[in-house]
Amino acid sequence: MPFGLLTMFAVVARFNRSYEEAASDLGASAWQRLWHVTLPILLPGIIGVAVLSTAFTSQAIATGFERRYSVLKRLGATPLSRAGLIAAKTTTVIAVELLQGVLILLVALAIGWRPDASLAAIVVAPLLILLGTAAFSGLALLMAGTLRAEATLAGANLVYIVLLGVGGVVFPLTRFPAGARPVLELLPTGALSTGLREVLQQGSVFPVGHVVTLAVWATAAIILAARTFRWE
Repeated sequence: MPFGLLTMFAVVARFNRSYEEAASDLGASAWQRLWHVTLPILLPGIIGVAVLSTAFTSQAIATGFERRYSVLKRLGATPLSRAGLIAAKTTTVIAVELLQGVLILLVALAIGWRPDASLAAIVVAPLLILLGTAAFSGLALLMAGTLRAEATLAGANLVYIVLLGVGGVVFPLTRFPAGARPVLELLPTGALSTGLREVLQQGSVFPVGHVVTLAVWATAAIILAARTFRWE
């Protein structure tokens, strides 16, 4: 999370002030520029950081050390299957992430943010969060279930930092070269953040490509995690 906050501060520092200047020329006050210009641009990235931090990094590290200290070994002696463990952990983190997403959106609405979105966003935005959370949870459990705890700790933080930089979470993919964007949009972070920006900022009804990308990542990661997970 500290790395995420530092990256977010860097994004704010490099924010394209031309948008605020244009709003100021139209008579917007400082508060109006913050709530109606800056916040809408940063909000999808804030949700993306929350999903990535909780569903991937925290989940991977916590599960890795549960294996190290034989917590999961004891569960392995019960009727609980590997698939059951993966399903339980994924369902729990999905519930947490949906609650986080709702709280972030409610706080943003309370302080004056108004989305440029269709009514379908009420369903599509939670769907993107759900699929993104499932994908990152599956990847976290795949890593934590096969690597040593120390390797999981290092790997999860490394992947976290890399995806913050190139995954479109805090830097929109429009800031990258045109040739790289199709590849970056295939990353789960790219599909999640770009999909949220299209739904919440651009009025997109249903970003089919991003939904399919997240669904494929979620399905593949969870299946692989269930097949390869080791109790100790």
